[in-house]
Amino acid sequence: MAYRLGRLTSVIGIADGDAETTFLFRSERGEFIITLFESFADPFDLERAFRTMETLAAAGVPCPATLRTDAGAATITVSGKLVAVVGFVPGARPSEITTGKCHALGICVARIHQTLRRAVEAVSDELPSGAVHGAINRDNVFFLDGEVSGVINFRLRRDDVLITELAQVLLHWTAKANGALDRTLAGALLTGYTEVRSLSELEQQALPGFTMAAAATSFAQCGRFAELEDAAQCAFRSAKVVVEEMRS
Repeated sequence: MAYRLGRLTSVIGIADGDAETTFLFRSERGEFIITLFESFADPFDLERAFRTMETLAAAGVPCPATLRTDAGAATITVSGKLVAVVGFVPGARPSEITTGKCHALGICVARIHQTLRRAVEAVSDELPSGAVHGAINRDNVFFLDGEVSGVINFRLRRDDVLITELAQVLLHWTAKANGALDRTLAGALLTGYTEVRSLSELEQQALPGFTMAAAATSFAQCGRFAELEDAAQCAFRSAKVVVEEMRS
């Protein structure tokens, strides 16, 4: 086999949606996740995802180990479908969101941003930008003993204003049903983040607005148009309170 994984000991299918077929592959060399992309997948996107994971892993950020072919490629083609192999990530997706997990997640998100950030610093009147994960939701983060054990699925990695992703993470992990952030959870996440990467004055001022935009987008995508305006305002007000408490 192109990846030289050694003698197979077991294979377990993993339910992971219709776009991919995923297996847990156990062999003499360890445990690996093998993904067959059922729909169109761009080899360039997967190569970029691999390079991102390799950069993060070298900096100590928990993410899957990448396995390349003997030729150094991120993927191979089998029966017309792209195949990628990465290392198994221990832990589990969170069944409960706690302040401890939010704090650990904030640290991890900041480490991702810090590691992937552009080498050239933004000028003082610009919001810092750089590479972001693109989908730090509960499907893509694993925890073990309260700490982040792995962040997966870097296919949506893109360049963006960094607080765009921070606002999305705050909303996804700490928002209540009405769009308002849980102040305790959001405070823990933001504290963890700023322990690694300080927010500029401009970022602190802008974060509530970006959180409002994230809430409006989320409610629109769910078709909850009647609630959208109120939810966006709740997100803005609660994010402003959380930022003010962080600054005090």
